Parts: sequence; C-alpha cells; structure tokens
Amino acid sequence: MIVMPSNNTGAVCGELFRRFPGRLAHLQSADSLRVPKFGLNWSLDNGVFGAFTKGKEWDETNFYAWLEAHSSRRPDWVVVPDSVGNAQKTIHMWNEHAPRVRRFGNPVAFVAQDGMTSEHIPTLNPPDILFVGGTTEWKWKSLPHWCATFPRVHVGRVNTERLLWMAHRAGAESADGTGFFRGDQKQLDGIIRYLEQSTAGQRPQLELSL
Repeated sequence: MIVMPSNNTGAVCGELFRRFPGRLAHLQSADSLRVPKFGLNWSLDNGVFGAFTKGKEWDETNFYAWLEAHSSRRPDWVVVPDSVGNAQKTIHMWNEHAPRVRRFGNPVAFVAQDGMTSEHIPTLNPPDILFVGGTTEWKWKSLPHWCATFPRVHVGRVNTERLLWMAHRAGAESADGTGFFRGDQKQLDGIIRYLEQSTAGQRPQLELSL
C-alpha cells in the first residue's frame, strides 16, 4: 500500500521517500499551496475537507488554478469536489465537476460518504479511484466492502500505525494522513515500522479490530 503524507514536503518526510522508494507519494491540497517535491508521484485533493475543518466555504478557484498551473506535470489522480457528510450533494457535485476535471487529462476520485454503498457510485461517468471519506466509524466498517467492490481504493485520514495496517489488510491501494510529521515521535515511529514491516512482507504485531 502506498502511504501519502498530506501537504508535507519537509526534510523528514523526504528522507522516508528516499528510504522507501515506491512506497510513498504526495497528496497535496488545493488550499495548501505546497508544490510537490522529491520528483515523486503526487495526487491532488480538492481542499473541501480542509475548508470544512476551518469553518470556511470551499472556493473552487484555488482548485482549478492548481490544475491549470500543474497541467504540464499532471497528478496521478484528482479528488473531485465533494460535500463533507452529504451523500446526495456529493453526487450532485460529481456530476458537475467530474467532466471539468477530466478535461485536464487526470484520473478522478469519487469521495464516498456515510450511508453510501456501491449502488450509489455514478455509473454513467464512473470514477477511476474510490476515495473512502466519511466519519471514522463508518469508514472503517465499510472499507472491506469498497475494497471488494472497486479495484482501486484510497482511504483518507489514516494517521496511526494500526490504521495503516487496517487499510493494508483491507486491500486499499493507498492511504493519506497529516499527523505523522507533526512532532509526535510515536506516530513517526509507527509509519516507519509499518513501511519496514510491510516492505519486508511481515505481519503486524497489533490488534487490528475497531
């Protein structure tokens, strides 16, 4: 599984990119203004969740400006704008924005929200990636369903060693998190241990149930 540090281009993050080639990639948010470094793969988040956590309205200006600015080095995939916690509005926003994003030549990700099943995922303009968002409890209970249903699944907000292994065991292609490089040595040790053990084909010595 690929680990995607969110909005981090610092030295410690870069050292892990060099130490574990092919195991990490950037996830940059349209509201962070950080340019991807280290010459590695990257994907673009839409910035909706960041605006939500700050109590702000999402502005599509930065999102489409990022797509324009980086059109020469396209991201691996782009998270199509969604609505946090609102399944119906997320589908509406997909219908509005997915065709616009596809015009930049990028694979696109649909964000699954609480209450959704595979029956809710658009079929006329289907996503390339299924991004599992939603609340924490719903996300982890529904993750096996998504991984069994879609060939490419990404999991958002994965910030501990245990959760990395849970996403790994479920069969996710990738997972992102913001918390591994914020000064908490325990979290940093956790991502290193996960990368070491999973690269070596070892099993975790952790309880992986919710």
